[in-house]
Amino acid sequence: MAAAPRWRERLFALYFLSHVPITVLLDLQPLLPARLHPQALTEVLQWYVTTFRDPLMLRPPEWFQAFMYCEALLQLPFFPVAAYAFFKGGCKWIRTPAIIYSTHVATTLFAILAHILFHDFSTSEQPGPRTQRERLALLSVYAPYLLIPLLILFTMLCNPHYNQVEKRKRK
Repeated sequence: MAAAPRWRERLFALYFLSHVPITVLLDLQPLLPARLHPQALTEVLQWYVTTFRDPLMLRPPEWFQAFMYCEALLQLPFFPVAAYAFFKGGCKWIRTPAIIYSTHVATTLFAILAHILFHDFSTSEQPGPRTQRERLALLSVYAPYLLIPLLILFTMLCNPHYNQVEKRKRK
């Protein structure tokens, strides 16, 4: 029986573990009243928006808010569970939830990346990327959140450890 490579499981565990504070402290700020997060975190978000010219995080459009609610209500509860499973290693029960998570995230990221690459920000209220270089810089921030879920999906579908059908014993 082939086990999943430990380096990959550790990468996935760190990805999920790091996602908890990023989601709670930064990603969900636009959805919450300003009084619920400290001024320092607001300043960090403002720095990010200004530095990377990310108009989605300042005043997110409705479609992006929908993705943020999915992150808060569906993904955030899954992060510690997935971190545990991948830190422990060899947990076959994580296969189906990881497939659901990774396909959901990849689908949302395709829409976000297409928006970053093809939207005409010259007519937007929010300061978005003006040059191809700024678009690629912003794309580089979002890209790991597509690439790692795709690697998770590939691992869950193709690695014999996770893709093995277990035979049930007859009574």
